[in-house]
Amino acid sequence: MTKGSSSSPLGATLSGTNPHAAQPTSPAALCRSLWRNRQLIMQMTRREVVGRYRGSVMGMAWSFFNPLFMLLVYTFVFSVVFKARWGGGGEETKAQFAMVLFVGTIVHGLLAEALNRAPSLILSNVNYVKKVVFPLEILPVVTMGSTLFHSLVSLVVLLLAFVILNGYLLWTALLTPLVLLPLVILVLGLAWFLASLGVFLRDVGQTIGILTTVMLFLAPVFYPVTALPEDLRPWLMLNPLTFIIEQAREVLIFGRLPNWLGLGIYTGFSAVVAWAGFAWFKKTSKGFSDVL
Repeated sequence: MTKGSSSSPLGATLSGTNPHAAQPTSPAALCRSLWRNRQLIMQMTRREVVGRYRGSVMGMAWSFFNPLFMLLVYTFVFSVVFKARWGGGGEETKAQFAMVLFVGTIVHGLLAEALNRAPSLILSNVNYVKKVVFPLEILPVVTMGSTLFHSLVSLVVLLLAFVILNGYLLWTALLTPLVLLPLVILVLGLAWFLASLGVFLRDVGQTIGILTTVMLFLAPVFYPVTALPEDLRPWLMLNPLTFIIEQAREVLIFGRLPNWLGLGIYTGFSAVVAWAGFAWFKKTSKGFSDVL
């Protein structure tokens, strides 16, 4: 049999795990699973990205025009209608304020899209649970890959706007992947946990939608941290988005190096959450077929 070499997602399922067998949950098992199924992950991610725009006249061009449109909307609403300012020193144009705000929405979108979709991942792929031996743990990874693609397009729009306005590009923008990596790892761990929990508790999807919206307004997306009283600022830092948003602005907008120590601590914490989420997913996956 040569099904394992098939180009279709189902054809690659021979590298999956038997849900009735003992499930390895170590960090090494996590890395092995991602590496073993890397081609399947890339294939399914590509299919998901393309499938989102299938049937539309402009196709994948929408992935570029959507963030461009939102950047224009932010510029008008917050700078013209509300006449908001970020509060930094020096002169600040309307477009500069919009770019600072746009960085926050990109980071929040990276978290919100992946987490909002996580609770329904298994429910919307029941055929993978019941009919084939399939590495279910890659489904949140595929969703994260699709989310990263659209976040990358939004970053390209942001950088193009920065170049048009300033005539140059900050070299510190090259550090953006290092700034976002800890958040990606954290969100992936949470997505594994929510994907499993969503099978057993169907209300999780609604709850997460509310929570991610609350996180948008309890993070420095539309306002700087300094806008809050000093006694409230530590509470804002409890939001996992806050630190990453601040560091992303440092490298993308202000041309400063990120807080390496803070990123290191954040990465370590994210790695623990990712492993715990993966372990929870593997342990509970045995019961998916019984519930579905």
